[in-house]
Amino acid sequence: MNKLIITEMNIKGVPCLICAAEEEGRIMEIRLEPMGKKSVLGNIYVGQVENISSNIGAAFVQISPGERCYFPLAEEKYCIYASARKENRPLKPGDEILVQINRDAMKGKLPALTSNLNFTGKYLVLTTGDKKFGLSNKLCSEDRSRLSKWLEDEILCPDKEYGIIVRTNAADAEKEEILRELSYLKKQYQKVAVDGKSRTCFSRLYETETFYISAARDANSRELSEIVTDVPGVYDRIAQYLSENSADEKDKLRMYQDKLLPLHKLYSLEKAIETIEKEKVWLDSGGFLVIQQTEAFVSIDVNSGKFMGRKKAEETYRKINLEAAREIVRQLRLRNLSGIILIDFINMENPDHQDELFHVLQKLLRKDPVRCRAVDITPLNILEMTRKKVRRPVIEDLRELCNAL
Repeated sequence: MNKLIITEMNIKGVPCLICAAEEEGRIMEIRLEPMGKKSVLGNIYVGQVENISSNIGAAFVQISPGERCYFPLAEEKYCIYASARKENRPLKPGDEILVQINRDAMKGKLPALTSNLNFTGKYLVLTTGDKKFGLSNKLCSEDRSRLSKWLEDEILCPDKEYGIIVRTNAADAEKEEILRELSYLKKQYQKVAVDGKSRTCFSRLYETETFYISAARDANSRELSEIVTDVPGVYDRIAQYLSENSADEKDKLRMYQDKLLPLHKLYSLEKAIETIEKEKVWLDSGGFLVIQQTEAFVSIDVNSGKFMGRKKAEETYRKINLEAAREIVRQLRLRNLSGIILIDFINMENPDHQDELFHVLQKLLRKDPVRCRAVDITPLNILEMTRKKVRRPVIEDLRELCNAL
C-alpha cells in the first residue's frame, strides 16, 4: 500500500516543506517548497496580451506588471475575454483574457499558460475550453458505465458551457459525492470564468490548493493507506480538507510524534534527495544507470557494471534491462523528468527481448500519474518515450535553494 509523507526539512540550509509518495516501501515522488513560498501552478488570472509572435505560434501575456508568460496561439480558440472585443478578429496586444498557469518555468523558459481553464476536484475535472465528456482510461468498463449513467443529464445537456472529465478516484465514490462535487465545481466555474470577466486586469481569480493538499486529493483512494505528517499545521489543514471532501479517508491521516526519530529519517528522504542529485544510479544486480538531462531531451544509459550472470550473456543483458526498466520509471517520477526521453538499453538486438522489454515498460508507465508514452525502438536500438511537462524537475528546485543562500 502507498503512503504520503509530509514533513519539514532543512535542504541545502533552507527550511523546506516536503511531500513524498512511498509505494511498496520505496520513495517514488518528491515535491518540495521553501517555507513561506507557494507555487503558482494552477492559478488563474486576468492576463494582458503584451505582444504576438506569429513566427513561433505564441503570444506573451503578463499576469502582473512585468511578469511574462508563454501562451500558445493554438489556445486562442478557448479564450475567455475580460476586455471588449469585436467578433471574429484575432488576438492582439492589449487584449485581456482569462489564463491559467499549466506549466512551471523550466530551464529559463517562461511559465506556460492555457485558456482552457481547469477546475479540479477529487473525482471530476471541469474544463472551460474542451466541452466534451471524458472518463479516465484507468476506469474499468463497469465503472465507466455506472459513472456515465450518474452524469447522464450533464452528458445530454445541449450547448454546455464546460466539459467534464471523470477521474480514477470516482470509481470509489457514491453518486451523492460525485454530484456534490460537480455542484461545487460549477460554483467555482461561475465565480472565476463568468464573474471573473468583470474583474480588473492582473486580478488573481483562483488560487490553487497547497501542494500537499493537492497530493492528498490526487492520490488513488484504493491504493493510499496512510497520510502521515509531523507538522501540526499541516495535520490540521489536511484534516479539515478530508472532513469537507473525503470524510471516509480521515482515518488515514496520522500525526507522527516520535521526537527521537525524525520523520524524514524514518523514510530516508535525505537519501532520496541525494539520489536525485547524482547522474549514476546503481541497480541491485550491480548494473547502473547514467541519467543526463540536456536542453533537448533526457538520455538514460543502461550499463551492466559489476553484474556477471552465470548463464549466457544474452540472458544476463535481458535481466539487467528488465531491472533497469523498473528503476527508470521510478527515477522519472522521483526526479520529475519530462519531455523526450531516450533510453539506451544493453544489447537490444534480440527481437523477442525487445518486445518483452517494450511491453514491460509500457505496463510500468501506466502507474505513473503523469501521462507517459513509450513510442518506439529506433533502428539504433534506442527506446524513445515521452512524459508530459507539468512541473519543473526536482533538481531545478534544489539548484534554486543553493542560489537562495
